Amino acid sequence: MRLIVGTIRLAPENMAAARPIMKIMVESSRAEDGCLEYSYAEDVLDPGLIHVMELWLNQESLDRHFASDHIAGWRASWPELGIGARNLVVYEVGEARPS
Repeated sequence: MRLIVGTIRLAPENMAAARPIMKIMVESSRAEDGCLEYSYAEDVLDPGLIHVMELWLNQESLDRHFASDHIAGWRASWPELGIGARNLVVYEVGEARPS
């Protein structure tokens, strides 16, 4: 499995414009074959900071995701939304277990 965690930052004044675009991205990604979890969450203390968490079945499903039309559209929106700093890390993980 592949786990992606991290953050992206955008101009806080652009959050209202970003939400519908992020909604499309999340819904489209969750519908992809091999997507086990996909979420964006606004930081409650740091305006404009979005926490990202994705879990993919394998590298092949993640590669298909990176080549998808919806991720191309999401990336194309970044300049308009003022998305700058991205800090995302991909981890290879084993099976999940309750904590």
